[in-house]
Amino acid sequence: MVYLDSEQLKALKRRVRAERVSVAELIWRSVSQSLQGPVETPAPTSEVYARLVCGDSSGQADIADEHDLRLASALPREHLR
Repeated sequence: MVYLDSEQLKALKRRVRAERVSVAELIWRSVSQSLQGPVETPAPTSEVYARLVCGDSSGQADIADEHDLRLASALPREHLR
């Protein structure tokens, strides 16, 4: 038995209608895909690191003071992309 909240159920029903498959089929596909293993994420590019270190050209004067905080908060977000 699988329990879904109302938003998940609405989204599932939309997808079922769009793909013209049964709820069971869509859930089966999702589980099969999930069990294939973790999705490989590409390594961040040098541009990503430059943006993390240098900022977004916002003109902020205190960018060096906040460098460590910005880097620490941004790295996990970039890694998850």
